[in-house]
Amino acid sequence: MSDFRQLSDAVWASPQIDLDDVAAAAARGFAMIINNRPEGESPDQTGGQAIAEAAHAAGMAYRAIPVTHAGFNEDQVEQMADALDSASGPVLAYCRSGTRSTLLWSLAKASQGVAPGDLAAAAAEVGYDLSPIAPALHHYAAQAQAQPKG
Repeated sequence: MSDFRQLSDAVWASPQIDLDDVAAAAARGFAMIINNRPEGESPDQTGGQAIAEAAHAAGMAYRAIPVTHAGFNEDQVEQMADALDSASGPVLAYCRSGTRSTLLWSLAKASQGVAPGDLAAAAAEVGYDLSPIAPALHHYAAQAQAQPKG
């Protein structure tokens, strides 16, 4: 039942995954799974510990960066950027619908200087809307451009 949606050459977002999806991700060559869903958000979700154990058993890295419906903070953006940078190959990020994973990916990439318009286009192509966080995307992109190069 995998619904992996490609955001970039190296990152896919997905609604909640289960253990079969972990196996599918491993078969497709993913190197890391990022869980952006808080534990216990829904009684029917597969727990993060089970996903982590299955990911590790399949040779994939696992990171948990839970995001609630309250929104994003600087630490989560930095953690996501670090996770993406540290991955040895393609990354699958998931939450309930894939939206929070997509939004956090876009904020992390904007913080690294990727143009908000490019991020919005990539997200829209696979059914995700970045307009709710457009001001934050532009803020992170402006900060990245203001950083000294080198």
